[in-house]
Amino acid sequence: MSHSMSLVRTLGLALLVVGTASLAMAAPQELVAKAPSEGFLKDRIEYRLETSPVVDAYDLKVKVDASTAWLRGKVATSDQKAEAGRLAEIDGISKVENDIVVDKNVDRTLAEKAKTGMTKTGEAITDTWITTKVKWFFVGEDLLKGADINVDTSNHVVTLKGTVRTNAGRDRAVALATRTGGVHRVVYELIIGAN
Repeated sequence: MSHSMSLVRTLGLALLVVGTASLAMAAPQELVAKAPSEGFLKDRIEYRLETSPVVDAYDLKVKVDASTAWLRGKVATSDQKAEAGRLAEIDGISKVENDIVVDKNVDRTLAEKAKTGMTKTGEAITDTWITTKVKWFFVGEDLLKGADINVDTSNHVVTLKGTVRTNAGRDRAVALATRTGGVHRVVYELIIGAN
């Protein structure tokens, strides 16, 4: 065999070995799931706080940095503070810094805001605000995955039309709309079935 032919074979074998090694190294990296983003984690925690019957009335702020969540705001009891901390314990969060203040007067302050048609954060409760909030609740709800729901609000009455996959999904959609601040009534025309 000529020297040049031997060199070509050696180079070919070397490239094959390097290529195989590269594939072996690349495969595990492709299989490793990416960690959820800080924005995703913050949104999931906010959703859990906003849909919890224990703490949803309170203006709680969430900050996520790497795998640590910081909670701020005011609640009326230490049990509510503990519940907020528990709700922040989700996959992707390794530490919760619960800086929520227990203030027995916070309920009175929130009631005064509600009387003037304001949300817990001080925004005006309008039909547009209600519609946006209900839609946000629906996006984060696992029972409503695959649902197609139209949300319309008029004079603080929410109308839900469309399709949901299960009775549990329908019930959850109605419950979330009903619990939204400023909603006087919910009318629903939701069909159970696949989209």
